[in-house]
Formats: sequence, C-alpha cells, structure tokens
Amino acid sequence: MTARYTSDNHPFVTPDRVNVLPSKPADVRSSYGSEPPQFGELRLPAGRGPHPVAVVLHGGCWLSVYADLRNADALADAIRDEGVATWNVEYRCVDQEGGGWPGTFLDAGSATDHLHSLAADHDLDLNRVITIGHSAGGHLALWTAARHRLPEKSPLWTADPLPLRGTVVLGGPGDLKRFVPQADAECRQGVVSELLGCPGVSSEELEQRVEGRFRCGSPADLLPLGLPQVMISAEHDWVVPPELGEAYATAARLAGDPVEHVIIPNAGHHEFMVPGSVTWPAVRQAVHSLIEH
Repeated sequence: MTARYTSDNHPFVTPDRVNVLPSKPADVRSSYGSEPPQFGELRLPAGRGPHPVAVVLHGGCWLSVYADLRNADALADAIRDEGVATWNVEYRCVDQEGGGWPGTFLDAGSATDHLHSLAADHDLDLNRVITIGHSAGGHLALWTAARHRLPEKSPLWTADPLPLRGTVVLGGPGDLKRFVPQADAECRQGVVSELLGCPGVSSEELEQRVEGRFRCGSPADLLPLGLPQVMISAEHDWVVPPELGEAYATAARLAGDPVEHVIIPNAGHHEFMVPGSVTWPAVRQAVHSLIEH
C-alpha cells in the first residue's frame, strides 16, 4: 500500500514501520492447533494475578502476505504494560492451507478458547477477557465476540465459547457486505469472497450466492451481540473509512447493544498499532473501560 499524506505533508504510519517497532519478548508461546499458524504468544504483567486478558488479533486483509502477529507485538507489549495480559494470536489466512471458510473464523475462536488451557498455569482471570483487533483482525475480534449468536447448524458454531467482557475494534469492518468495495480496492480483488469460501465469485454475485455465510461471518448480521463494543476509527483511514465504523455502530445501537464509536483526528490506518501515537490514549482507555466495567 502507498503512504497517504496529511494536510501538512507528513506521511502516516506504514506497515513496515509497525513491523520493526521494539517490544519485549513474549513470556509463553503455545499452540492451539496442529497447523503451523495455529499458535499465540502470551505476555504477562508484572505482579501477582489473576490477570485480565486481551486477545490480540493482527490485521492484514486476512492475507498472510500482508501481516502476521509480529505486526501486533508492540501493541500487545504496551497493553501488557497497562496491567493486562495479552494473548497475541496467529491464525490461518485465506492464502494459507485451511484458511478462509471456515478455518480463519474457527482459528480466531479456538485461539480465544485456548485461554482455558493457559489460565491455571499463568494466573489468568477468565472472567475479564476482551478481544482487540486491527483492520481484518478487528473484524475477527468483533466476530469472536459475536460467535455465541451463531446457529448450531453453522460450520462456525462452537459449543460454550469463552464469554467476553467486550471488544475493541481498531479500524476494522463490522459489516462485511459494506466492506466489499473497500476490500476489493485496498486489499485484493475478491478477498471477501475468498474469506467466505467462494473464490472467483464477483462482489455483485457474492451476496446472492453466499447470503448464509454473510449471516454467520459478518458481525453486523449477528447483532445484537449483548456486550460492550468500542469502535475506533481514524480520520484519514482509506482502508476502513470512519463512515463504515459509524454505520456499524448505529446498527448495533439500534439493535440494543452498548457501542461507542470514536474517530481519531490526524491519524491513518496503521497508527493504531503504534503505542504512543495519536491513537494510543483512545486505545488504552477502551481497553481499561471494558476490563474494569
């Protein structure tokens, strides 16, 4: 992606800058499945627990060629320094074996449920768990918070998913249908079709062909979620523009959900992943508000 510029001609943050941000090593690496991408890294706060947990899901258009969990290291490290354990998750993307439908979705859920296996040894408080994700990871964070609404017949359904306190979405799409034109332009043509297991289906045909998959894979189609959601958008986000965040937040409120939508001035799509950037106070506040509510 090319850099976009502010009115004073200062470039916004780009993914390559995010990937080289310094961070302290994770405390634990653990696999939640048998495939190479099915693992996560746990960072633990100083002091005694039980520790609240933020499940961190990186972005990258659901494509491994764009990003992996290294992109979220600095964010996960900074949240850990706020006294919240972070479980930074890798998952199968649509360009990897087993990714797309249903694998990418199932990985996000399975990784979250894997906290059951980690809790006792690492003093985690499973009554205070949130998800937080950026871009495509924001969609997965929101979907993970919505999956308890799935019908049992769905291939994405899981019995007894780990309950969440809430979710924080950093420049992520809550409505896959609305996001298709942006995804085609800014990610890869047809990537939402690939995510839903219909590669090669045009965006015009997609809604008719896989309506049931939208109903299970798009958080907007699973409303109400019944838990707090914080949508944070950036004023100059060309990948997931603020109007998409506002449209989702409006729909969620109408459905009865407690949703906050924050728009950060003078920020682009990748500032969310930079602790200390203009977006950090809002991200920090969102995490604490959900953990402590």
